[in-house]
Amino acid sequence: MRELEALLNKRWILKAEDKELYYKVRDQLGEIRKFASDKLGCHIIENAFLVKLEKIPVIPESFMGVQEFTSKEEYAFLCLLLMFLEDKDPQEQFILSQLTEYVSSNMPNGSVDWTLYVNRRRMIKVLRYAVIQGIIRITDGADDGFMDDASGEVLYENTGVSRYFMKNFSHDIMGYTKPSDFEESDWFEMDESKGIARRHRVYKRLLFAPGMYQNDGPEEDFEYLKYYGRRMSEDIERTFNCQVHIHRGSAFLMVGEDCRMGAVFPSGNAISDVCLLCFGQIQEKIASGEWKFSQDETILVDEVEFENLIKEIKRKFGEGFTKELRQMPEGEFAKAVIDSMEQLMFLKRINDEQLMLYPAIGKLAGKYPKEYEEQLRENSKENQKGGFYYEKEKCSKHGNGSDDGSRCTSNECVGSTRSES
Repeated sequence: MRELEALLNKRWILKAEDKELYYKVRDQLGEIRKFASDKLGCHIIENAFLVKLEKIPVIPESFMGVQEFTSKEEYAFLCLLLMFLEDKDPQEQFILSQLTEYVSSNMPNGSVDWTLYVNRRRMIKVLRYAVIQGIIRITDGADDGFMDDASGEVLYENTGVSRYFMKNFSHDIMGYTKPSDFEESDWFEMDESKGIARRHRVYKRLLFAPGMYQNDGPEEDFEYLKYYGRRMSEDIERTFNCQVHIHRGSAFLMVGEDCRMGAVFPSGNAISDVCLLCFGQIQEKIASGEWKFSQDETILVDEVEFENLIKEIKRKFGEGFTKELRQMPEGEFAKAVIDSMEQLMFLKRINDEQLMLYPAIGKLAGKYPKEYEEQLRENSKENQKGGFYYEKEKCSKHGNGSDDGSRCTSNECVGSTRSES
């Protein structure tokens, strides 16, 4: 169902930005509401501005946050922006200094010093995100001016959709004292004995996250798969172009080529290719018995050992990577790969020294064609001298060199490495 896929794939569908899709979704709302209510327990908001499926996850994951944000202050600025817009009418305009004054007056830890570049940069990052989401639009000026100087002004317009950005809670949240209170609020009025809440949780975990693991979340959720897995698989596969794979300690949604539901892996970018190469090496270590998985199909490994595996892959196959990855220092490269795997729920940090590898790593693997691997090995042998890589050209100063062009034979240059690549 394309319209349901669109709602799952987007925060919302705004009439002002995609009128055709907006009306297509509204035409199918009856069928969409049935699936959303019965299977997901999700509320649908529909009005003259937008259509939105309230996607509240069972287990919040790091990738579910605003990826553009890198600090708690940016989230605080976003919340204050939403508060500021609460009293604004649709199409009502405001200037940036009105917002910064409001934020400074209402910031929990005191006023904000806008003369500091870091605070201005954070605010602009939040405002640009709000523009992309369709919450506000720029009608005059450029935000670069404020980035350069606190006196810079921009004229914005409220679109009217900001009040639908946050979830509408059915209970008074002022009594909540911990994050788990928000997670549990969806199930307060559910009758667990009828299995409704459990069904909602299982469908959400499969559709909202890359994988579902037995050691995460309530134990009864995985019990549901044992008894109703086949029926649920048929239901999901009938609704979407995908397959449900259920294993002893994990379950995954394997999407088909025609499915447009959320982000997929591999995504075709360079870091995905590196991850696939790593998965192949990990699977070889498991097959050889070097790495052993536990009863829940996870593997505990020292982070240093895992980093060394990634670095070795860079040394072995680096010539086939993009220029950015080739030039990245080994430590930075290993961190980028691990962060990517963690975001996609292929692994989880247990502590400062250990990583837990999830069973999803065993589902996919990548490798270069044999002919290409042989070419890489030949290139490595040809270009490598004593652990260094040399450019194959003659000395620019003396015009001579050794047979492979790596060393100058002049007395001035003998014994010195001419160039590293």
